[in-house]
Amino acid sequence: MSNFPSEKPVLVTCGLPYANGKCHIGHLRTYIPADIFVRSLHKQGQDATFVCGSDTHGTPIVVSAEQAGSTPEQFIEQYHHHFDEVFKDLGIKFDFFGSTNDPVNHNRTNEIVNKLIENNYVYPKKIDLAYCPHCERSLPDRYVEGICPYCESQARGDECDQGCGRHLEPGEILEPICKVCGSNAEYREQEHYFFRLSSFKDFLLEHLDTLGGTANARNYARDWVQNELRDWCITRNLEWGVRFPGHDDLVVYVWVDAPIGYISFTEEYCNNAGLDWQQIWQGDSRIIHFIGLDIAYHHCIFWPAMLKGAGYSLPWAVIASGMVKIEDKTFSKSRGYVVWVNDDYLDHGFHPDLLRYYLASYTSHTKELNFSWTVFKEKVNNELVGSLGNFLHRTLHFANKNFGGVPEGQVSPDVLAEIRETIQNVTEAMDEYEFKKAIDTIMSLSAYGNTHFQSNEPWHLIKQDTDACKRVVKDCLQIAKALVLLCEPVIPTKMKEAWEQLGLEGDVSKMTYDEALVELESGRALPKPAILFNKIDDKKIEEMEKIMNKRVAEAKAKEEKTTSAPPQVQEISFEDFKTMDIRIGTVVSAENIKGSDKLLKLQVDIDEPEPRQVVAGIAQTHEPGEIVGRQVVVVANMKPAKLFGVESNGMIMAADEDGAVLLHPEKHVENGTSVR
Repeated sequence: MSNFPSEKPVLVTCGLPYANGKCHIGHLRTYIPADIFVRSLHKQGQDATFVCGSDTHGTPIVVSAEQAGSTPEQFIEQYHHHFDEVFKDLGIKFDFFGSTNDPVNHNRTNEIVNKLIENNYVYPKKIDLAYCPHCERSLPDRYVEGICPYCESQARGDECDQGCGRHLEPGEILEPICKVCGSNAEYREQEHYFFRLSSFKDFLLEHLDTLGGTANARNYARDWVQNELRDWCITRNLEWGVRFPGHDDLVVYVWVDAPIGYISFTEEYCNNAGLDWQQIWQGDSRIIHFIGLDIAYHHCIFWPAMLKGAGYSLPWAVIASGMVKIEDKTFSKSRGYVVWVNDDYLDHGFHPDLLRYYLASYTSHTKELNFSWTVFKEKVNNELVGSLGNFLHRTLHFANKNFGGVPEGQVSPDVLAEIRETIQNVTEAMDEYEFKKAIDTIMSLSAYGNTHFQSNEPWHLIKQDTDACKRVVKDCLQIAKALVLLCEPVIPTKMKEAWEQLGLEGDVSKMTYDEALVELESGRALPKPAILFNKIDDKKIEEMEKIMNKRVAEAKAKEEKTTSAPPQVQEISFEDFKTMDIRIGTVVSAENIKGSDKLLKLQVDIDEPEPRQVVAGIAQTHEPGEIVGRQVVVVANMKPAKLFGVESNGMIMAADEDGAVLLHPEKHVENGTSVR
């Protein structure tokens, strides 16, 4: 039985594609399963709405538009149109695909922010923000990069993208550098507005206990809520974006107006369809978000807190997909490990349904997915061509050739029972977001059909027992009908063709699973069938692998050329060097920090009344026990910082060579000895 009662509205959304570049295969890990899920809900008789749109604000859009010599408006329109067309080409069928720059989203964002202000969940606060003296401009988000204060990895202004993955608030990043000109930035005090996220801790823990979807999203968010929940800066110094109410010099942070797009897109769709959007967003509904795990923090913490504070309905489920690899390598556009949907797939003549099938059937939705051209070929040839396509064609060809249509007779009770059980198992798997399990179940029915056809040998029965032959063929045609209905959410275009080859009227996408149990009408004419799936040959795969290898080689050569050039290091005077208090100390204790796999908390004796507490990002290369008693080099006048909630009052010096290599004196010296 379905988990989705028909009396409750169902809204399905996808994480918004950022209008800052072309669609690649990594994007599709979210959109294709979500489309399959919505089509399956329709097959169950549910009236589900499916909305999405372009995420069009934020610093990266401004930076990219500047680099392209374009305006943000022109820039986002290009990629908004690109994603809209790619989704249509892939059979991803949104009820509404909007833009966060639409006036409706600006208005809805202002309404929600004003509601949060009215409810005392937003307050002003003066904070230090990065400022570039050379460019004479404030540096929001991705105009600045530096060192993560939590794990000491290289990071961008809003996220530790190279290390712990933590969201970074404005002013947190250490050693800020302007990404526009490369100069050292400085911090200057400004007034911004904060959302009282910390006041929602108890609510969020309770919400996460009842939130549906996948456990990876809930667990990821719960760890953050339990460890540390700080108030969230929701304004930025930008010209581009949704204006913060009453402040022409500020816009709301992109992670405020982007998820509000889910509401405004629903609003626009409902207004066009004559429906009430408030029934979904301020009533009893089931709101389901499909996202990548990397944005679970935003969807399971920020977003429900905002909705709660403004009086809107909460998400019912969050489904987070696993990450994508390319040919067993970490997905990376800069290193060439990427498959562009247009350039590398559609433009080479591959059918969209083949990619839909591969991405949904390769592995469990929450597991890491590897895209390999060789495995892609094998899955298509063995499963779609060898099993499903083979069964459908041999059944339809035999029926057309020998009977001209659907033969007389009743479908076997055993066959109907097999179909009924398959429908139930597929429905349960879909409702549990186990798309591979659902597809494996469907392919088991295909194997059952092939066995039924092969073992009964209708090519002999047609000569020996015509009535028995008719029963076998009728059974197989009924299995074929069921397969078409069950496969339609996954490979909709090909199953539309198969539906027509069965001589059936109506739109197969609007037929329910139960239609699979309605027996085919005897005497119905069957057209001559055509091959649905063609084998992919080795030469084509070799061609695609060469394209990939060439891209990787070019990226590697570019990287080597960049790294071989002498680094441009800013010169300092001896007077500048003397401002650094560098001392030798002995590690007296070391321990792991809860929630971090990179950090150790050290107590270091540098000849002060008490050991100095220092947090160092060396946990992946050093066990706590092995460094106790060792002498290390400490920068003692570093500005204190909190890393994973633990205060650090210094920095351990290390060389970076595939991990931290600690510096130490060539012989033992007194603790506190200065380095000069």
